[in-house]
Amino acid sequence: MKIVIIGDGKVGHKLTIQLSEENYDVVLIDQNEGKLKEALNQLDILCITGDGADAKVQKEAGVPSADLVVACASTDELNMLSCLLAKRLGAKHTIARVRNPIYYQQIDLLKEDLRLSMAVNPELAAAFEISRSILLPDTAKVETFMKGKVEMVEFIVKERSHLGGVSLAELYRKFQIKVLVCAVRRGSEVIIPNGDFVIHDGDRLHIVASHKYIEEFFHLIGKRKEPKNILVCGGGKVGYYLAKQLLGLGMQVKIIEQDWKKCEDLCDQLPKATIICGNAADHDLLIEEGIEQADALVSLTGMDEENIILALFAKTKGVDKIVAKVNEDGRAQLVEELGIDLIVSAKTATADAIMSYVRARQNSLKNVNVESMYQLVGGRVEALEFIIKEKTEYTDIPFKDLELKPNNLIACIGRKRQIIIPDGDESIQVGDSVVIVTTQKKVQDITDILAEQ
Repeated sequence: MKIVIIGDGKVGHKLTIQLSEENYDVVLIDQNEGKLKEALNQLDILCITGDGADAKVQKEAGVPSADLVVACASTDELNMLSCLLAKRLGAKHTIARVRNPIYYQQIDLLKEDLRLSMAVNPELAAAFEISRSILLPDTAKVETFMKGKVEMVEFIVKERSHLGGVSLAELYRKFQIKVLVCAVRRGSEVIIPNGDFVIHDGDRLHIVASHKYIEEFFHLIGKRKEPKNILVCGGGKVGYYLAKQLLGLGMQVKIIEQDWKKCEDLCDQLPKATIICGNAADHDLLIEEGIEQADALVSLTGMDEENIILALFAKTKGVDKIVAKVNEDGRAQLVEELGIDLIVSAKTATADAIMSYVRARQNSLKNVNVESMYQLVGGRVEALEFIIKEKTEYTDIPFKDLELKPNNLIACIGRKRQIIIPDGDESIQVGDSVVIVTTQKKVQDITDILAEQ
């Protein structure tokens, strides 16, 4: 596939790295020549200096013959105009990053006229990630497959869970519920486990099941109470979207924001929320506003360092659920080790959504479709959902006769309205949705994870 990316900002740069690592033919357009030189030195890509909304620049970048154009420049208007122009020039598919809540509310009306294949809102994607995690308070991260029917959650094993020293085979025997541990992070090690794997305190388990069985699992191991009082530090776009979702679920939300104009806007947009105008970095203010009584703290200021400090302060005050927005990848990996429940990044959520779309386009002419794709454990593990469109060499063969390469796992199957955690007698059927978990890169089909016979 030939992919043109307009804008070498946070999202554009992360996406360019991911696509070039998977050997896609990538062209990057940006007005900043210095940034492009840096990208050119790091990556195997072509760079064009210029305005992404200029037809001459787009033609130079090869947009008329591109399979996909992704516009993620600084403004929504520029992104939408760039996509409209790209489509007129002959690009097969276009994706625009649209951040303004007003534009995004009417994106379904705009999509047809702009001929967009997809619109991505980074802040809304991050807010969804946070709200899913708050709804399951024991989890660090929640991803969904099969249109929300299946959840994959990241769960940190703590001493009070009494899971340390228990093998997965014992766990499945003890609880008798349909969950599957599909990946484990232990320190710097990443493991795709089998039944003999023994859980240690501190392990980060990735568990897949339907929502009902995930809830049941956490109930059996003694889950935390569902949060009701949420303290949000930062009233930007992520804070607005998150508060709107949580208020809709009946939770009490308090937002601390320093900018007076933003506070006025939030009061108008979120009448059920409590809006405090003040500096969230002021620890005395946090205590005054009830951090010690909060069930969850979500730190969403514009500075990674401030969010990390706020999260660590919340930890000292015994807040049960702590979420911090950290955009810089290196910092995010460091912070994970400090016991913060969830680290979110709007650019990562956006890049993952676009990568999932790219994989789906890549496979659309084959006998499978990649429906969704998530990167786990800092990108070292991928979870992919395949739709099986027609009969293949691996359909109708029992899993006990289907040997997989090491560090690969078929996690679950969706068949009609049924969610199946497969055993040795189960097999893949035409029409199934199949979720696989792998440490391999560039998996395009289930055949890629099968051992050679």
